[in-house]
Parts: sequence; structure tokens; C-alpha cells
Amino acid sequence: MATSIALLALATLFANDLRGDGADGDTVGVDEAQAPAAGEMGGPTLYLAAAKVLTAVWRGPGFIDQGAVIVRDGRIVAVGRRAELAVPEGAVVQDLGQDWLMPGIIELHCHIAGAFGLNDMVHLANPGLRASSDVVPGNPALEVGMAAGVTTVLYIPGSGTNIGGQGVLLRTGFDEYEEVEVRNPGSLKVAQAGNPERWLLRPQRSLMNWNTRNTFERGILYAKAWEAFEAGGGQAPVKDPQWEVFRSLRKHEAQVSTHTQIYQVVLQTISTIHDDLDIPVFIDHGSFDSWKLGKLIKDRDIFAIVGPRAIDIPERGMISWSGSNPEAIIGNAAGFQEQGVEKIGFNTDSPVIPQEELPLQAAMGVRYGFKNETMQAIKGLTIVPAMTVGLDSQIGSIEAGKVADLVRVTGDPIDPRAWVKQVWQRGSVTYDVQGERRLW
Repeated sequence: MATSIALLALATLFANDLRGDGADGDTVGVDEAQAPAAGEMGGPTLYLAAAKVLTAVWRGPGFIDQGAVIVRDGRIVAVGRRAELAVPEGAVVQDLGQDWLMPGIIELHCHIAGAFGLNDMVHLANPGLRASSDVVPGNPALEVGMAAGVTTVLYIPGSGTNIGGQGVLLRTGFDEYEEVEVRNPGSLKVAQAGNPERWLLRPQRSLMNWNTRNTFERGILYAKAWEAFEAGGGQAPVKDPQWEVFRSLRKHEAQVSTHTQIYQVVLQTISTIHDDLDIPVFIDHGSFDSWKLGKLIKDRDIFAIVGPRAIDIPERGMISWSGSNPEAIIGNAAGFQEQGVEKIGFNTDSPVIPQEELPLQAAMGVRYGFKNETMQAIKGLTIVPAMTVGLDSQIGSIEAGKVADLVRVTGDPIDPRAWVKQVWQRGSVTYDVQGERRLW
């Protein structure tokens, strides 16, 4: 009897939760309570008005004063000046006042999206390992980064081996894996020097370079066998998970993200992976004296995602690995820029630098000489990383047709005094400072 009474009480409480708070006792139906919000798939149109819209388009000024953005079904349908962009019939209008609106920030060097991080150091080359197997959607580390405007990350294995495995591109604002995956594989992680020297037998660079090339050549042969089958038929090759990623690389459906820093190692990245093997690659770190290779990088149209070390400093005992710059401190991003490289972005290598400090990495680049006349620093957080991984048709700027990943910020996001108030991902509000403050 007591059990029946308890169950009845629970049922009553559940029923009361569906009732409105008004004295008339009207109930709110389940469907109505879960109706999609404005901007979401199936919800009303959302009209956002802001003091400044940072469109971050690759060419052009990249901003609109007194701008507006229209969002429907999770995508941007229009952007322009508020005075020229009419409010659609039935749209929900949200006036952001003096706040700015910018695209979601993209982080291409993230180690914090999983349970413990993937850094298998059994073999010196592990192209078949997948970071996607370790992903924990909605984990607190990603949520804190999202509160700083980071909406997309490339979660990659660690750098303990030369080929650590496959990264995965993720959204930061959802709790189910099917909702967070953007692309898998997101990249193939390569680390040509730095950490791998500590692997087992303490290999030096000659062995590491040979083994990396040999692994790539075997993977390319596997991909070519599949390409021949797809072009002419015959018997299909046997699928091998160890080499499948090379099919994506050969089709430019993924890229090699390379932990590569000092001059000699970055030169190896350019000459081997890009020049000899014709595999798409981007510089991921670009620290120390690597900026001196800027002209080669520019000529090959390679992207440089710089960080978290912001400067090349003079030799002082063991402070600098390179000792390349005995007379002055050189900003790494500025060094690449002065060599003619345009496609420069920023990363944190989180948790080496907390992911929420990604805008600060861009600010430090500017502090150390990176020119920002046409919003290059903001583009280095948004459209440049989107272009780097081939997602610029979907994210990275505020343009009609793109996914509505948007960030409301109190001012210039490169100014450390600015802070994020709201984040939308696919048109859904995934962070609102009025409802929560996220602190690590």
C-alpha cells in the first residue's frame, strides 16, 4: 500500500510539472514545452541586430556596422545592414544593443575533448588510431572553451609518436556524439620532432623521417589500389583500418595536421609531406624559428596555425631551441606575415594553454607585431581555420547559407577586456551568461 501511495505521489508531481504557474490551472502540453526556439530547426525565424557584425569573410573588410543576421532552421539566410534588412514576417527579433556578433571560433589543436586523451606510444607510427573513440561530448573542458566562443575543435591524438592517429572535428555545444561530430577523420596527426625523441629507443630524426615517409608511402599505395578499383572495377582491395585515412587524404577530404616547430622540422614537413608525397598538410604550432620558412609556405599556399608559443626569443642558455634570433624577440605570427604568408591562424594546444584563452593567443600575436588592419587576427580564429580543414563553405564566417554558429561578444574579441554573452550553434543557444557562468 505504501508503495502505491508513493507511486501516486510521484505521478502527481510529474503531472504538476506540466501545469502552468497561473491560477487558472491551464496546462502546458509536452509538445508546446519542447517547441523549437527561434533559429533552431523547425522553429521561428530569428532576427539578430547588433552594433557590429563581424562577418569575417576572407576577402574584404569583414564587418558591418549596425548589422543584422537572419537565422532559420539552423542556418544563416541573410546578413546585412539593419536599415536595409527587413524583419521577416513572424520572426523573433533579438536586439543585442551595443554588443557585437561574430562567427564561432575554431580551434585546430585540441586535446581536451575526450576522457583522458589519446597518446598510444606502442608504435612510432599509428595511422589507424582514432581520437573519435575517446570523445566525451559535453565535457566541462569543452563547455568552458565554448563560453569563450569556441564552437568547433579538431580533437587530435598527442605527440608522443610521429604519427599519432586520426583527429576528429567536433562541435562543442551538444551532449550526443551524433550531434557533435562534424567530420571523421578530421585529420591525420603527425609529429615530426620534439616529443617523439623520447619514444622507447630514443630515435633520432633520420630514423623518424624514414619511418614516417615509409608509412605514408604504404598508405598511399593502399589508397591508389582503391582508386584503381573505383575507376576500373575488378576485385576490390581488402579493407584495412590502418590505411583507410589515406583514401581521405588523397581525395583532400582530410588533411595532415603537423606538430612541427623549429626550422629544420618545418622544412621537412614542406619537402616530404607536401612536395614529395602531394598530401594536403598544414603547419600546426609553427613556433621558434619556423617563421623564416614563410616564403616557401606562401609559395605552396600552406596554412600556418600558430601557437601556443607566440614568440621566437633570443638564445639564453636553454631558453630557446633555435637560437636563431640573438638580437630581438620576434612574434611568430608576425614573422610569417612579414614573409608574405596570409593564411595564418592560432591555436592553444589545450590543455597546454586553456582553450578559453584562444582569443588571447590572437591578441598576443597582435601585441608582438601581427598586423590586424583588415581583421586578420579575427579571421585567424574563424575563416582561416575553416579554410584550413576545408569547411569554409559551412562555417568560419557569417554568410548566407552557412551554419549559424554565432557568438555575441561585448566588443572586439581580440581585446582581452571583451567577454562572451551568448553562443549559438546550428541556431540553438548553447551558452547564455544570463543563465550560467562557466568557470574551470
